[in-house]
Amino acid sequence: MCGINGILHLQSQKKVDERILTKMRDSLEHRGPDDKGLFVENNIGFGHRRLSILDVSTAGHQPFLSDDGRYVLVYNGEIYNFKDFYPELKSNGFDIRTNSDTEVLLKLFQLHGLKMLNRLNGMFAFAIWDKLEKKLTVVRDRMGVKPLYYSFYNETFYFASEQKALFTAGVPLKMAQDGLEEYIFNRFVAGENTLYENVKKVLPGHIMTIHEGGKITTEKWWNLKKEIQNQPEIKNPVDWFRETFDDSIKLRMVSDVPVGVLLSGGLDSSSVLASLHHQNYKDIQTFNIGFKEKEHNEAHLAKMMAEKFDYGFHTMQLENEKLYDKLISSTYFQDEPIMHLSEPHLLAVSQMAKPSVKVLLSGEGADELMGGYVRYKALQYPSILNSIATIGNLDLFTNKPRYEKLFRYAQISKKSELVIFNGSNIYPKDIEENYGINTLPKNEYRKQIYKEAKSLYPDNLRRQALYFDQHTYLCSLLDRNDRCTMGASIECREPFLDPRLVIGLGSLEDKWLFAGKKWKFILKSAMAERLPDEILKFRKVGLSAPWGDYVTKSPAFKEDLESFSKSDLFQNPYFENINIKKLVQNLQKGDATMTPYIMPLFMMHIWMKSYVNKF
Repeated sequence: MCGINGILHLQSQKKVDERILTKMRDSLEHRGPDDKGLFVENNIGFGHRRLSILDVSTAGHQPFLSDDGRYVLVYNGEIYNFKDFYPELKSNGFDIRTNSDTEVLLKLFQLHGLKMLNRLNGMFAFAIWDKLEKKLTVVRDRMGVKPLYYSFYNETFYFASEQKALFTAGVPLKMAQDGLEEYIFNRFVAGENTLYENVKKVLPGHIMTIHEGGKITTEKWWNLKKEIQNQPEIKNPVDWFRETFDDSIKLRMVSDVPVGVLLSGGLDSSSVLASLHHQNYKDIQTFNIGFKEKEHNEAHLAKMMAEKFDYGFHTMQLENEKLYDKLISSTYFQDEPIMHLSEPHLLAVSQMAKPSVKVLLSGEGADELMGGYVRYKALQYPSILNSIATIGNLDLFTNKPRYEKLFRYAQISKKSELVIFNGSNIYPKDIEENYGINTLPKNEYRKQIYKEAKSLYPDNLRRQALYFDQHTYLCSLLDRNDRCTMGASIECREPFLDPRLVIGLGSLEDKWLFAGKKWKFILKSAMAERLPDEILKFRKVGLSAPWGDYVTKSPAFKEDLESFSKSDLFQNPYFENINIKKLVQNLQKGDATMTPYIMPLFMMHIWMKSYVNKF
């Protein structure tokens, strides 16, 4: 697990400046405090920071060169099934000299080229320079667990695990108008674009090849829609799920350093813990974030689960000054305004875990694969949504936050937009009324994914929303997990995102997901004998926090709340119609419905003040 970066000048006579490459590399020190390396040869340069997980000796040092000297690799991630390839590599004349997956990855590439990608079970972002053909190949894993950003600037290709390394190299930090619009309407920028001009992401499941002469090709190496369509029928879904999930956990326990669990107390992370216990893993440490507000707190359930399986339990709460400090830190690690609002908590719990473990297992992905969000329920009967939209402001819909949100959501009439805005907290009509912005973002990538979802699951809005989220919302969660855990120099692994589970679940009938009161039916069925009723039937809380109260009542936020309405943010013409003073006053009076309107703007204010000024 690491931070990677590189520079390729597309003019072959221009040499890489080692000082710039070193600065880029060391801006990612938190991603890899154990080792560092550089490779520079004329117009190409790679930098690497290493967090040692497999083969913690110097044998795993990167950049990694092939035995024949032709290829140079920098790699961030884990190939969980790397030892499966030993016999094949040895029979083809390759010596295995280390215990690292890095060596296996490069030798598989030498043997099979990029055809080897479909055989890898893991998370990865890597770059390979071919000295003979003078071409750079960059690759990203299927679901986008590991990040990879790039920029073409001044006839140079820059890439890195985090945007800050690109800014450190001199790529200008400039907000993109399209990105800003997506942030406001959809909470994050989906697809290859980012919040910044000149900075893009390599898409999950994609390969980019950059030739020294400037020719660039992009190719999709993994297509979830096709994989689902080609999945053979699963005869006994519950047994299949349980066995595959256990095997996924077993694979993700491959490590030469201690592994712990992020344990919220909810169904997903408790299922991870139950599988570990079922497979007789001992001495597991669990880490939890608690809240003093009862409606946000699951710590008592997490503690019960850890004690039930005789595992270690560590919990903490985050408030006032500590919360503010972690907000500033997590904004720096995120490189963008925080969006999920749980980033400070995830960073804090990862830092708490760091003295005990180097790897954490997370329950991420279960909701998007099996229908775990309440917001999907609104898509079950679109005709009822239409009725709600015409009822008017009944107290039923305005006094309870969840119903109030449903009423606002019901104002959306197009089915495509019901899916595209399902993960939003505020909707186009709300934004028009409160921000004075009435032009929808282009959302080209989101529209493309919706089209795919619709062709795979015609007339099934719930399944469309799941597929849509797997390519959009889940990517933003994985980005959050990566930044917050790597910010504490910890690797995060997601057992639910094993490709066998992702594809298999996508091929099952609706009843395996949406049956029962709270859905995720197959997970509950598979875990029924392993988990107590308190977990199986508990109302989902998720990692949510009362930010409206934090911002208005905590002394730590007083100064920022006062300067907020005068923020440079509101000099942007896009925000010229927002009466921010009025929104803040309503929030201070206790109007909780203002929170979703204020938080994206407040977090952008914090980002401008604490992050943008650094670059």
